[in-house]
Amino acid sequence: MSNAHEWDQRDVMAKFKTEFYQPNGQIYMDGNSLGLMSTRAEKTLMELMGSWKSHGIDGWTEGGHPWFTLAEDLSARMAPLVGAKPHEVMVTGSITSNIHQMLATVFQPTKQRYAILVDELNFPSDIYAVESHLSLRGLDPSVALKKVKSRDGYTLKLEDVVSEMTEEVALVLLPSVLYRSGQLLPIREITEAAHSKGILVGFDLAHSIGALPHELSDAGVDFAVWCHYKYMNSGPGGTGGLFIHERHHHLMPGNAGWFGSDKAKQFDMDHHFSKAEGAGAYQIGTPNIFSMAPLLGSVELFEEAGIKNVREKSLQLTNLLRGLVAREIPELVDVTPRDDANRGGHIALAHPEAARICKALKEAGVIPDFRAPNIIRLAPIAFYTSFSDVEEMVGRLKKIMQEELYKNFTNNRNVVA
Repeated sequence: MSNAHEWDQRDVMAKFKTEFYQPNGQIYMDGNSLGLMSTRAEKTLMELMGSWKSHGIDGWTEGGHPWFTLAEDLSARMAPLVGAKPHEVMVTGSITSNIHQMLATVFQPTKQRYAILVDELNFPSDIYAVESHLSLRGLDPSVALKKVKSRDGYTLKLEDVVSEMTEEVALVLLPSVLYRSGQLLPIREITEAAHSKGILVGFDLAHSIGALPHELSDAGVDFAVWCHYKYMNSGPGGTGGLFIHERHHHLMPGNAGWFGSDKAKQFDMDHHFSKAEGAGAYQIGTPNIFSMAPLLGSVELFEEAGIKNVREKSLQLTNLLRGLVAREIPELVDVTPRDDANRGGHIALAHPEAARICKALKEAGVIPDFRAPNIIRLAPIAFYTSFSDVEEMVGRLKKIMQEELYKNFTNNRNVVA
């Protein structure tokens, strides 16, 4: 019996695998882009559709999950996953819209401090949001947008981040986990360094939420944004989330809207905006009920499993994956940081023919994720990936690499190192 089978027998999370929909024979390694549907997410979506069917407009106040307070109810349940107090979290919007809201609220440029610091490896949408926000403030993005440089094209060094926190920087916005390499940034250390220089800090948790524990409130992070459709398995385009530390709750929302109102006064129809207490103030429009509904079922799974158990298995799976690849397919260059403390939930492998390899993997029943120009991302998800799945996946990948199509590329490991 292989080690993988032995680990499967001891796996405390193995029971959750049957709760997710997956075609027979398929090995899904793309949960860091879109998580699979669970039976519980499906159930809560159908329940919320049923409340519309049964109650009509009265669904706002009746049924098992009244729509009027659904976002607040979900936010309280999400708070432990980001290490926050319930009133510091709100399930709302999307990553990009929440970036705009947070910048509009906390970014207060002056003649001395006017710049926003990002990194050159970040996901494009975050950069687009920052550039457009700077322009709206009358600032030139070519001057007011600063980027931390990467030494190797895959990762960032803490000292490089800190050295870019110069006197003109007012705010830092970084990913918690770099989407290509899987590097987990030291959130607490970055926050402490920024605050010592009078700089605000926000993080995009897209590739860490649902994959590992967070301590946002205790670390003093000013704000954070995230999606729920990757590791949280809430479905495509599912409603996002935001965290804003309670020390900022006195701030009026930069973009005020209907659902940011004090709920006790929301239907007074007064043209004077009465801000809600806590993170609820930073909602804007009416909640997307059906986009939030699957999260009810998804968060239930996390409550049962425990985020520490999720993280422990994730690390075991990715360690197995990278170990097998290093032994069996050394021509694939592992660019994810080695230490467990410095990486998220996926392994990134570099190869000049990454796009073609990913296409061949799909034909072989493995769903990977390709990121230009040369990255194969593989994310074994703790809820629905077994250790045997990882072993089988590497076997299929090795067979692909041995095919005639790729023989010309097996000696190119140094090209991408």
